[in-house]
Amino acid sequence: MIITRKAEDRGSFNYEWLQTRHSFSFGNYYDPKYTGFRSLRVINEDMIAPGKGFATHGHQDMEIITYVLDGALEHKDSIGNGSIILPGELQRMSAGTGILHSEFNHSETESVHLLQIWLIPKQKGLSPSYEQKSVNLGGNPGKFHLLASQEGGETVLKINQDVTIHGAILNPTNKLSYSLAPQRYAWLQVARGEVVVNGIPLVNGDGLAISEITDLTITSPQGGEILLFDLA
Repeated sequence: MIITRKAEDRGSFNYEWLQTRHSFSFGNYYDPKYTGFRSLRVINEDMIAPGKGFATHGHQDMEIITYVLDGALEHKDSIGNGSIILPGELQRMSAGTGILHSEFNHSETESVHLLQIWLIPKQKGLSPSYEQKSVNLGGNPGKFHLLASQEGGETVLKINQDVTIHGAILNPTNKLSYSLAPQRYAWLQVARGEVVVNGIPLVNGDGLAISEITDLTITSPQGGEILLFDLA
């Protein structure tokens, strides 16, 4: 079964400094049909104005991943990390027993465009931790790149959950295949561009909830960028 979550049906808010769209219920937006998918709890697409951002605030027992599409995001937290996240980089913050952090647009002239992703952890009460990795989807298009997993690795974020996250950039000549193991589920998010998944056309911001299907075929007649979450 495949359920399409259209971009225009997401929760949408336009503040003076932030334009944000929520694939799942979040903050002031609630949709009982979309409160998460398996352990995937949040996918927010944010556009933050120059010099603006989220002041220091707290999280607990959540795996938080930031995927910057354009611009630069400045991160600071209560366990001593301070960094700039750029396109081609991926950040994971495990909130664990509790962490404070802030996120601001590092530029005073250009907006920053990002996806913020939350996953419910497999185990609560862990020590907070932070990780940032470089990824190179554009340098090797037309294939899936492992971005995050339970095991982690030199170029792979380590996540406290039974999930693998894959990313890919597709050119019009590319065709991707992905197979789900039995009892596995998937969420596919179009980060930008257009793709076709098992004959279903999707555009920027669309998502697919996938269950009871083993094989996916993905093409992109106009070019696109996707994230695929393989979930328990």
